[in-house]
Formats: sequence, structure tokens, C-alpha cells
Amino acid sequence: MYITQGLKRAVQINSEGIATIDGVRQRTWAEFAERVAKLAGGFKGLGLSKGGRVAILALNGDRYLEYFFAVPWAGGVVVPLNIRLAPPELTYMLNDSGTEILLVDDVLQAMLPAFSGKLTTVKHIVFAGEGATPEGTINYEECLALAEAVPDVERGGNEVAGIFYTGGTTGLANGVMLTHDNIISNALNVLASVDHAGERWRYLHVAPMFHLADCGSNCSLTMMASTHLFIPKFDIEAMLTVIQAHNVAATMLVPTMVNMLADFPGVEAYDLTSLRIIYYGASPMPEAVLARAMVLFPACEFIQGYGMTETSPVITMLEGRYHIFEGPLSGKIASAGQAVPSVEIKIVDEHDHEVSRGTVGEIITRGPHVMKGYWNKTEETARALRGGWMHTGDAGYMDGEGFVYIVDRVKDMIITGGENVYSVEVENVIYQHPAVAMCAVIGIPSSEWGEAIHAVVVCKEGHNETETDIIAHCKKRIAGYKCPRSVEIRREPLPLSGAGKVLKTELRSPFWKREARQVQ
Repeated sequence: MYITQGLKRAVQINSEGIATIDGVRQRTWAEFAERVAKLAGGFKGLGLSKGGRVAILALNGDRYLEYFFAVPWAGGVVVPLNIRLAPPELTYMLNDSGTEILLVDDVLQAMLPAFSGKLTTVKHIVFAGEGATPEGTINYEECLALAEAVPDVERGGNEVAGIFYTGGTTGLANGVMLTHDNIISNALNVLASVDHAGERWRYLHVAPMFHLADCGSNCSLTMMASTHLFIPKFDIEAMLTVIQAHNVAATMLVPTMVNMLADFPGVEAYDLTSLRIIYYGASPMPEAVLARAMVLFPACEFIQGYGMTETSPVITMLEGRYHIFEGPLSGKIASAGQAVPSVEIKIVDEHDHEVSRGTVGEIITRGPHVMKGYWNKTEETARALRGGWMHTGDAGYMDGEGFVYIVDRVKDMIITGGENVYSVEVENVIYQHPAVAMCAVIGIPSSEWGEAIHAVVVCKEGHNETETDIIAHCKKRIAGYKCPRSVEIRREPLPLSGAGKVLKTELRSPFWKREARQVQ
């Protein structure tokens, strides 16, 4: 299998169908494929080596999708970069990956001065924006216009297709090597888990395209010759406007986006009847938030995906029919679903022995979705893939029907007074408070308890709840030892990663910086 196979199929079965819509710009699948072949020729003309890395630092757009297919067409490896990172972090990734060509857009080209003299392997920078071409860069459209279309190199199988950077245990990011087989198996797994997989959808890229939660749609939607639409970044009004104007049928949102959408004033004024599927994942979804969103979109099917970068990314999916709060299937909504078709899952103890159903342990997985390894990090690779299984670092349990319930990240579990408390459980309760817009629960040092449960809460506009109010709310719903012992009420939003996850490391840092250990 290889990534560009799906593009060739799209051209074969729907050459005059609309492939991309980006603002006023539309292209058919035949036009899109021609641009991909020419862009690949442009990359080769710039000296891209076999297996050479091409990085992109850009907001969502049709050129991002062209890049995703043109790089493997030319025989290279994609390196999508997190747009929220600081220049030193990005410099490390560009040098670590050995990137030869870097693409930037109008917004992110502002970082170029910070890279000056620090990039050891980058030979060319391509400007993929709309404005004036920055000095020292090559214009994307000019590069494409001057290039000749080249044949597809057809690298595939177990060859590396992309390096996707994610947090590392050493403090430096790990480059996750995903192969063509990894990415295609993920696309097929997703399609197999959706009732409407054979239809040609209009899909809106809202979540950042550098993140695999959205990137996974690049192949699956292309295989079906569907239509890709884009907004540069998450903006509720822009998203609702595009859905209404273009009859968008599907999109993918992370839970923080769903939360903001459910609270957005005036959402009812938009015609969103075309929207049939909302995928969500990348971080835990509080049930209270999900319930509000389901009321807002009663005709929309919600589908949860659980996974991680190292698993390309989907491990399990919770189908729409399980998103109910009453009846015999109602309890499944608390789960992350069942393993997708080609995936194996086990729940194991600290010795990697499988535990009984209903017992909490670490989730491990194996199959064609699991990464080849971490780029240039053999020890970290061996640790993560020990015994032939990917160790996710997530704590969870499995019921008798194979539904997996995520209770927390192993590192986010709080041990207070000898009791294990899962932050997600406490967050779910806090989100049930009608005044809460955002929250995060962390463990902080405590001489009495080892760790104490601390909640950081952002209230909705017009609400002024206190620490006492939040703690009292929790005490009515969960055991006392699980309740926060302290609450910080913030007015500003919580810090988020580029993928929309709350950055708990930033919230913990002020409490733990003077501690020798990060747990007690």
C-alpha cells in the first residue's frame, strides 16, 4: 500500500468532481492530481533526495493537502510541524529530522528570522502563502508553474511516509515514524467503522492539519473521491459559515472545540442541517459537554476516535449508535469504543500481564497501525514497543464486549493519601456545573497527602462561582477523597496545545518546579 494510491483512485472514478474548496478557489480531482505531480517535480528540481524530508509550517489550506500527496509522490517524507511551538522547538525538529525543504505560509513566515543561521540541513524554503514572497524563499506557485509533472515514485509499504513530532520523556520531542502501511491501514480502519463510508462527503478541515486527528482524513476522504474544504484555523463563525454555505457533511473536532461550539451564542441562527457526522477525539470528552452538543445537533452522528500519534492514530472507535443516554446501550457512551478492524488491544499490569475484564491497567496495542519507531531514538523505541506491543501510557479497562474505558493518562493519575484518583473523572463532574466553561484537574505537592487534587476552572461569562461552590458541587457527586482540595478560578482560557489539548504540564509547573520529583 502507498499513500498516493487513493489519489489515483479519486482521479479514476471522479476526475471532474470537486477535490478542494479553499475560499473562492476550487479544483477538480484531475486538476489536483496534476498539481501534485508538478509540485513533486518542483521538489525534485530543488534536489529532494530519495526519502528526503520536507517539512511544513502552515495553517490549514488546499496547499497543505497538495503537499501531503506531492512529497510521497516525489519519494520524500512529510514532516508536519506544530504551529503553536516556539522557534527553538521547531529548530530542533527541523535539524533532528534532517529536513531538506521547508514550506511556510503568510502567517508562519514571520518565524523565518528566528531560524536564520540555525538550520543545519534545510536547503530551500518555499513560500506557500498569498502575499509577497519573503526574501530568500521560493514562491510556491512559481515553483509549481516552472516544474514538469513527474511520475509517482510509488514508495510504500514499510517505508517511512512521515515523521510526526510528539512529546518525549526526555524533554525533547520524539519524531514518530509512520509508514505508508500505517497511514493507509488507519484510513481503512476509519472507513470500515462508518456506516456512510461509501458516500462522497464534503469534509471540513477545522482541527489543525499537522495533527494526526485531522491528518487521518487526508487519505480516507481522498480514497472515496470526496471533497476537502478548509478554514485556516479553528474559528467558530468561520466554521459555521462554511458548513452553511457549502453543505458540509462531516468534520473533526477536539473536545475543547466541541465545548466552545456548544456554548457559542447564536449558533441556532445557522443552517447546519447538512452536517451529519462530527468526529471527535485527541483528548477526553466530558459527558456533560457531549450531551449539550448532541442536543444542539440532534440529527448529527457523533463518532469518537481514540488513539495516539504512535498508532497513526486510531485504536478504537465509538460508533454513533452508542451515543445514547437511555436504553440497553446507554452505558457505552462512557467508553472509547471497540478496537477498529485490524487492531489488537490488551489491558496489562506493570509486568505486562493481561488483567481481567473490568480491571484498570495500561492499554497496549499491536497491528499494522503501530509506528515503525521513534526517529533516531532506539532506546525510546524499544521501551515503547517492548514485547511487540505499543505501550500507550493510558490507563483504562475493558468490559466483556471489548469496549475500552479510558480513565486517565498514566502520568495524569493522582495518588492522594494512598488512593488513585483519575483526573478525567473529577473533570467530568466539574463540567456538570452549569457555570463551568473549561477545567483541568492536576495533582500538586502535599506534605500531608503526597499529592493533593487541584482544579483550575474557567467560568462562563457572567458567572462568578467561587472555590467553595466548585468543591461543594463535587462533594455531592463523588467520594470526598476525589474532590479538589483547592480550586483556582481563572478569567483567561486555559493554555492549549496546537491540537486543542489542555497543557497540564504548564498548569503543574509552578507547583512542582521546586520539587526533586514530579510525583510524591
